[in-house]
Amino acid sequence: MVTPQDIERINELARKKKTEGLTEAEKVEQAELRQAYLSGVKSSLRHHVESIKVIDPDGNDITPKKARKAQYDKGLRDTL
Repeated sequence: MVTPQDIERINELARKKKTEGLTEAEKVEQAELRQAYLSGVKSSLRHHVESIKVIDPDGNDITPKKARKAQYDKGLRDTL
């Protein structure tokens, strides 16, 4: 999980890269922090998308099969 301190460090390294450049160690640190941040964002987005239930104007559940299966597997849905 990415902490607020990690995000601040990502921003600090981005500012430093623009002004004076980064050392090799800082480049590695920046890449690792960015990867951790992106993994967290993707995980959060996936969780939200898998929790969505799509209803048409007539009130019918038209959630895509892939999402319904993911919801069923996670116990968020009783049936497929």
